[in-house]
Formats: sequence, structure tokens, C-alpha cells
Amino acid sequence: MSKITQLNVDELKGFLKHMVTNNQYIQNEGKIPVAINIEGDAGLGKTSAIVQLGKEMEMDVVKINLSQIEELGDLVGFPVKEFKIQNKEGQSTWIMEAQIDAAMKKGYKVVEKRMAHAAPEWIQGRTEGGFLVLDDYTRADHRFMQATMEILDRQEYISWSLPKNWHVILTTNPDNGEYQVTSLDDAQKTRFISTEVKFDASVWARWAEKVNIDGRCINFLLMNPEIVTQKVNPRSITTFFNSISSIQKFEDELPLINMIGDGSIGEEPSALFAMFINNKLDKIISPEQILTNDDWNYVKGSLTSCIGKDDDFRADISSIISTRIINFALITADKGSVPQKMIDRIISLVTDCDSFTDDLRYYMVKEILNGHKAKFSKLMLNQKVVKMTVK
Repeated sequence: MSKITQLNVDELKGFLKHMVTNNQYIQNEGKIPVAINIEGDAGLGKTSAIVQLGKEMEMDVVKINLSQIEELGDLVGFPVKEFKIQNKEGQSTWIMEAQIDAAMKKGYKVVEKRMAHAAPEWIQGRTEGGFLVLDDYTRADHRFMQATMEILDRQEYISWSLPKNWHVILTTNPDNGEYQVTSLDDAQKTRFISTEVKFDASVWARWAEKVNIDGRCINFLLMNPEIVTQKVNPRSITTFFNSISSIQKFEDELPLINMIGDGSIGEEPSALFAMFINNKLDKIISPEQILTNDDWNYVKGSLTSCIGKDDDFRADISSIISTRIINFALITADKGSVPQKMIDRIISLVTDCDSFTDDLRYYMVKEILNGHKAKFSKLMLNQKVVKMTVK
């Protein structure tokens, strides 16, 4: 079997946006929208990315965790009796059993009966435009997976249908022996398009900056991204970071931090974190200080102290700090206007600071402009910045 294309969370959103747009196009041609399967390890942000995209596209989002529901009726609706009634003019319609008495009093007669399924509660009242997220699809009981086949195929189940412009999205964990999942057979796999989400430290760092994960911990993961891809689940590392974020001085509570680390991310990553603290790498100047502290000489001195110079230059730390500067600047722009002093500070960083190589200076300007060109357009009023970016 061919390998599934791997995407980071940002790329995933672009892929999903295309699929939604394409589904809208083919549905207008009378075709059934294509279902999507997003596979990836737990904690990568698969479901969060879907929910976020739903908000951005102003789409309704219904998330059903298939591994946590027990009654099949909660997913597909409960069976009910329906009656086809006919008036004296021969006009007919289907009604529920509870409506029979009222219909008979009005002169209708029953001409046919059938068993149907009432629309489940989660879809009642929903209007056009939405995502149906079947979370943990392959961790569900086999009955639920079978019941969804018709929804995946035709966006309906016996006697009810999804509204127009709804898109079915599955989330699954890899079938690699590390998760308790049900293997998908070829008949199931042909009912959707699959893609795989991979961990990307840069994307994670931007998310972490936005949700206020401890900056010392962000630095650690940017310095050691391989621990997530090789040893630790992203959700576990985030839990560990949140569990120690109230500690003001890591070096004073190292035994406690080791204990928490051993119980959440394992002994080897925990030991690596302890080494990070012992080497005082948790003391790296924060992007907030770099971009908002009024004393430029203090900032330059702090950067030199962290990054070093000449033979002691730490390219890895310089890269980490540049990533965090970019993320902090873009998050500031997301929240509102960008202060002129922040723009001036970015100009100073890329034109008057030896702590960054020419490549990193160019990268910072490019990423900041790509992220919020309008709010950082004043960067291009500086001739040194312009000269650097057109090289």
C-alpha cells in the first residue's frame, strides 16, 4: 500500500479548506461530498485544527467521540414507526405514530407502514454548512464503524440526511501496534481520502506561544524536537510543561521536576530536561523582553550572553530565539495594532545585532511580513531592511 501524505497542522488546515471547497463544487453538480480521514498520533491537534477551521469558515461543527458512546441510537437515531397517510384527494405524506390520531380525525387514512430512524439529536435543528467530526473512529466498537458506512458513502442513514454543505471528517490513530484500534479493510478505506498529521516543532511552538505555555519549556522543545517524534507524545509533553509552569526557579525544584517528568514523559526525556536546567538554558531571554524592553543595550547584552559570539556562538539558541521573536510578533498582531516601538525593535534586531546570522535576519523579516504584511509594512520603510530582503 502506498504511503499516506504527511502534513503538519498548518498544512492540514490548507488541505481541509481545499476539500471543503471542492466538496461544495461537486455537491452543486449533484455528487456526494468526499469524506476525509485524518490519521495521526494522539495529542497532535487533529481535532483542534478542524474546530478552528470550522470557526474560520463559519461552519457548524459537531464532534462525536465514537469511542465514548454506547448506544447506537445516539449516533444514527432510534428506530420509529412511520405511517403513510392519504387524504380524500389522494395526496399522501409520511407521519410519526404519535400523529396518527390527529390525522384520522381530519379524514386521512393509512395506506402504508414502515420502520424508519428518527434523526439523531446531534443533527436536529442544524442548517446548511457544517463539519461532522467522527473522533477516534478506529477506536470505536465495530457496530459504530459499520453504522457510519452509509453516512460516509451517501451522507444519510435510512430515513434522514445531513443538511447541504456538510462534510464528514474522521480522526484516527495509526494502526502500528501502539494504539488499540480496529484495522480498516479496503472497503472502508475506499470511502474517504486519508492524510497523516506529523509533529512539527515550529508549528507547535507558535501554538504554545499563543496559549501561554511556559516560555522556558518552549525553548526546551525547540532545542530537542526529536523527543516528541521518537519518545514522547505531544499531549504528554504539554501536560508536563503545564504541571511545572508555576515554579519560578526550576533549579530550586529540580527533584520535584524530575519526579513529575518521570511520571509524565519518562526517565530519558526528564533527564534531558534536567540537563537543560543545569546548563542554565532555561534562562534564555524571552521574546517579550526582546521586543518590549525599552533598554536596547540591555537586550543586546542579554542576547550576547545567551547566544555567545565568535567561537562561542550558539547557532541553535540563535535559531530558537528568532523563532520565538517571530511567533510573539505575529501573536501581538493577531490581538490588535502593533506598537511602533516593536517595529523599531525588529528593525534593530535585523540591522544592528550580531546575535543573528544574515539568513536568520532575512527569515525573521520574511516570516513576520508573510504573517501580517499590513501591520508590519513599516519595516519596509527602512532601507537596510529593504536591501536585506531583496538580496
